[in-house]
Amino acid sequence: MTPTHTIKLTIEYDGTHFQGWQLQIPPNRTIQDEIEKALNEITKENVRVIGSGRTDSGVHAFGQVAHFKTKSTLPTSTFLKALNYHLPKDISVLRVQQVKNTFHAQFSAKRKTYRYTILNRVAPSAQAWNFVYQFPCPLNVAAMKREAQALVGRKDFKSFQAANTNGKKEMSTVRTVRKLSIQKKGDLISLEIEANGFLYKMVRNIVGTLLDIGTGKLPPGSLKKILAQKNRAAASKTAPAHGLCLVKVQY
Repeated sequence: MTPTHTIKLTIEYDGTHFQGWQLQIPPNRTIQDEIEKALNEITKENVRVIGSGRTDSGVHAFGQVAHFKTKSTLPTSTFLKALNYHLPKDISVLRVQQVKNTFHAQFSAKRKTYRYTILNRVAPSAQAWNFVYQFPCPLNVAAMKREAQALVGRKDFKSFQAANTNGKKEMSTVRTVRKLSIQKKGDLISLEIEANGFLYKMVRNIVGTLLDIGTGKLPPGSLKKILAQKNRAAASKTAPAHGLCLVKVQY
């Protein structure tokens, strides 16, 4: 019997013209679907690709991780070239590695890092509009930084969890945020958050709430109170998808 190999992919993509990561019925253009079609063409097998997690419609990635199982004996260097040949220009496979058969892109993940980028000026960007959220109102970045520290540590993030239209119910809404930084450089404000896992739209809901803190709509101490309420209605509106990027997944 031909042995099965487990192949790990590190993937970069511009999510602008995709309906997220996950394969959908009826079919829409998704990252998973494009990669599976390319792999089926290369291996002549019915390959299923498993991602580290779902990214929503319009969300980007610098370092999404996925795996698939195959009986193909093609070298990883050949897989890399063949995948990038067959994939559209808005998806790029950066790395192909053969890993242990026990590896699972989702369940083996220890930490993930997301970055949300805000363009804080009145004029939009002609070049980066797909990748930044233009927010024209002045922001008190120092206040945002102070408040954001309330999110670091092991917390119940139920207040920042959006209703999941896929019907998946989380067993627990407790997550551990290991790092959270907010940096301003010129007109760009970037929020980077590393955690052991994320709830549905958690980062975008946090960003929306921090923007209300930055404008003074919410007073100091609001984040602690919102966390304590464990109620999505207590937090602010969801920030748009196109400012969000999955930076890396650690194993």
